[in-house]
Amino acid sequence: MMPMNPKQMKKMMKQMGIEMDEIEAEEVIIVTKGEEWIFKNPSVVRITAKGVETFQISGNYEVRERIVISEDDIKLIMEQAGVSEEEARKALEEAKGDIAEALLKLTEE
Repeated sequence: MMPMNPKQMKKMMKQMGIEMDEIEAEEVIIVTKGEEWIFKNPSVVRITAKGVETFQISGNYEVRERIVISEDDIKLIMEQAGVSEEEARKALEEAKGDIAEALLKLTEE
């Protein structure tokens, strides 16, 4: 098969009802239940075919653990340890959401 000119390829795809356009993204974050996938300076292409949009993301990424901390947990730590909201949030983040560990850390200091 001979290589195809990009303009010809785009014209052929348009005739088939497929449109592609690049999105100039600075960052893409995919959030799952336990992780965040962070793409910095990704290449993002939106493909529209028969009324359905799909996105293709490529580039370097890092995966971070996702820790969800509720406002109730922060209030509980604030009350029990007698600390500010900032200190309570930081302790919970460092303890990965573990209330007992965060309380111990704050009361030991």
